[in-house]
Amino acid sequence: MTTTAATDAGTGDSGAHPRFAAALEELGLGELTSRIRRFPDATRTAAEAAAAIGCELSEICKSLIFAADGVPVLVLMDGASRVDVELVRKELGAEKVTRAKADVVRETTGYAIGGVPPFGHRTRTRVLADRALLRHDEVWAAAGNPHAVFPIVPAALVAHAGATVVDVREPTA
Repeated sequence: MTTTAATDAGTGDSGAHPRFAAALEELGLGELTSRIRRFPDATRTAAEAAAAIGCELSEICKSLIFAADGVPVLVLMDGASRVDVELVRKELGAEKVTRAKADVVRETTGYAIGGVPPFGHRTRTRVLADRALLRHDEVWAAAGNPHAVFPIVPAALVAHAGATVVDVREPTA
């Protein structure tokens, strides 16, 4: 793994958003703080994050907020895939599912798009995790800002996010 552009997290400032760092401690995941990698350039997209970390695109965990009949829901998806909104709609039994607007994302999670972590949010939301995340030994997710990421075992990610494992990826051609 290439992390030459990363700043090691052992200096007291891990690079994680303070709310997310507190969530790690509360969840008993404080040891992950030392594994957070901070980059000088933003890693807002899955492709930017994968390139900075030196991992496969599918090893990135995207934390995406949708609105299901106006109610926010978090979908955790691997970086190489897209969410099939119709499958999310069916899974939730909703009439309509749309991508949440930036202000709804910030209001719901407390984080800006591009830095939303899989847990440690301002409000509790329903969480769906696509099954494809479980194919990896480790995935990387945002640590509360667009410059910091952390690694986690997918099963732990699902458990700590309180996620339901589902199949909501767009089919690949």
